[in-house]
Amino acid sequence: MDENNNYLKDYESISKEVKYITNSISRLKILAALYECPKNMKELTESTGLSYSSVSSTMHNLELKDFVYRESSKYYLSNSMKIEIENILELNEIMEVISKFFNILDKHLVDMIPNSSIAELYLLGQASLIESGDVDAYRTYNYIENALAEAGCVKCILPFYYENFNEQLNKLVLDKKSVEAIVSQNILHVFEKKSDVKMIYSFKKDINFLLIVTDNAMILGLFKDDGNFDQNRLLISKNRDSIKWAYNLFKNFKKENK
Repeated sequence: MDENNNYLKDYESISKEVKYITNSISRLKILAALYECPKNMKELTESTGLSYSSVSSTMHNLELKDFVYRESSKYYLSNSMKIEIENILELNEIMEVISKFFNILDKHLVDMIPNSSIAELYLLGQASLIESGDVDAYRTYNYIENALAEAGCVKCILPFYYENFNEQLNKLVLDKKSVEAIVSQNILHVFEKKSDVKMIYSFKKDINFLLIVTDNAMILGLFKDDGNFDQNRLLISKNRDSIKWAYNLFKNFKKENK
């Protein structure tokens, strides 16, 4: 616990840099490769599988930010970057998670997710990606409804109103189950009119992700970079670490947006 607290204290002071690093799969691959040992351009392209132009462009930007430096023909991580990787990012584990879920993390908005939750992405290592398709166009929404129906308690962050979700939440309230929700202020009036949830909060900015965490499941959905919710993909898990991550996300988001 003390070690995690130290991570978060350090993390707050460099949150912009961490956001910059974790928002690019190319940057993460390159930093992971350099964390193993210094490499030249050829070695970086071979170990990351990226094109020469992509590596060259990324390295140029990393040099400008003093994250890496060059001696002779090889690139090295700066001392500050080594510390960030070792003490905060758990880079190898985050790399595995982001590579695994590249389809949902790439070109999706993650700006509203608290920095402390970005730092704990490795807890999602056992999560799975489900997708809707032509055969089952409502697979993701049906999954959410089923998870709510089976819940003993729920905490959720809802970026939009959907009648079927609301009905499930109202049933839980009727059964005297604990339900807590955070919604965008511009749709709060709809929830106040139609929802029986007592513990409901709002904030002024739009939410660009959906989170539902119950006593036995977590569900994360993101918005695409065109501003529309990606209703065809969800990250889901019943793993305790993933549920812990989701609970922490809800708690941190609520705290940061009071």
